[in-house]
Amino acid sequence: MTNSFAHVLGKGGFGTVYKGKLPDGNHDVAVKILLESKGNGEEFINELASMSRTSHVNIVSLLGFCYEGNKRAIIYEFMPNGSLDKFISENMSAKLEWKKLYDIALGVSRGLEYLHNRCISRIVHFDIKPQNILMDKDLCPKISDFGLAKLCKNKDSIISMLDARGTAGYIAPEVFSKNFGGVSHKSDVYSYGMVVLEMIGATNIENVEHSGSNNSSMYFPDRIYKDLDRGEIMRIFGGQTTEDEEKIAKKMVLVGLWCIQTNPSHRPAMMKVIEMLEGSLEALEVPPKPLLFLPATVAETTEDSNETSSFANSSQFERGTLQATEDTLRFSNKEVQIPITGSATE
Repeated sequence: MTNSFAHVLGKGGFGTVYKGKLPDGNHDVAVKILLESKGNGEEFINELASMSRTSHVNIVSLLGFCYEGNKRAIIYEFMPNGSLDKFISENMSAKLEWKKLYDIALGVSRGLEYLHNRCISRIVHFDIKPQNILMDKDLCPKISDFGLAKLCKNKDSIISMLDARGTAGYIAPEVFSKNFGGVSHKSDVYSYGMVVLEMIGATNIENVEHSGSNNSSMYFPDRIYKDLDRGEIMRIFGGQTTEDEEKIAKKMVLVGLWCIQTNPSHRPAMMKVIEMLEGSLEALEVPPKPLLFLPATVAETTEDSNETSSFANSSQFERGTLQATEDTLRFSNKEVQIPITGSATE
């Protein structure tokens, strides 16, 4: 299928993805070869179990798999435009029109709502990030890479977890510390909010000049709220925008901020996110500031920022792999200062 693995599409924490063709020679596919040394095959089973339960325009389709001894491969539909991260720049609107950005955000929200509410079993993805959102020939977004996903009963609200999982910069606070609340489908909502803010460039520290401040380490939620208070939110995006584009941008900012609330119960469910995106801008209120401000550069300060991390058990937190203290988040021996405006349990 892959012509002896001639065309590499990408590499991740669990293996390499190659371009291939089905035996009929007419259909392009993506073939993920999982690393032999990766655990006991949990990621492989997770991905098959999750993808085999899905059928949605915003979820990548599973076409087949191979499981022969320790050789494991997953075959799914080929996405000619690659992943969303390839379209993200300092000012994403320079590469994609605002309406297209909105359509992508809406498509991802519909895919997540389907996973959370309309599958046979609720599926929590746990690794929503631009690298795991693939784009078809029409730039329709499709959620992929279910290696860290968890299947749970539809009525389960809190998920029991023995390990923290996800990618630096997109992990919800409760995933790495139970002090912030219980892990649930709302953890995907947080990751989605981070992706939306990254899509529109709101997380880019270099993108905005701050009058009266030379503090380049200002955290992006704080910056956004200050610009909202001043009525200068469009400074984030730079350039000229039409009135309609400004409404789209503001709506996406507000939705993103609601999704990254520190307390999981304060975040909207994905069905509500869709309603917010499809509704009027005037109906959206400005959310309260999150208690925990994760800086925009978390992913950039981690050497393997595009790699997915899964920690074996909670004792690793105590050993320093991932520690939340009063003012520091330590992730894989990388330290990032985090101002906390209130108690984590408030």
